[in-house]
Amino acid sequence: MKSVQLTVHGIVQGVFFRKYTVEKAFELGVVGTVRNNEDSTVGIEATGDEKNLAAFIAWCHRGPARAKVNHVDIHELPKKNFPDFRVVR
Repeated sequence: MKSVQLTVHGIVQGVFFRKYTVEKAFELGVVGTVRNNEDSTVGIEATGDEKNLAAFIAWCHRGPARAKVNHVDIHELPKKNFPDFRVVR
């Protein structure tokens, strides 16, 4: 298991990015949190096995249909335990 922190830049607020991120995380068995940041980015902390986490990160580089992701900052974190994947405010 591995944990990462992602910051997603681009047109990522107001396009249901958080909603679809939760759905993708459940589909892949990834746990963590997603939130809108004040600087118009989306912040994500995620934990999962390496294969599913890699697929989740790849999806975050595309996002949902209405999003336009410019780039994603990725930082590895010490392993974090989350009960599920949810939106935080």
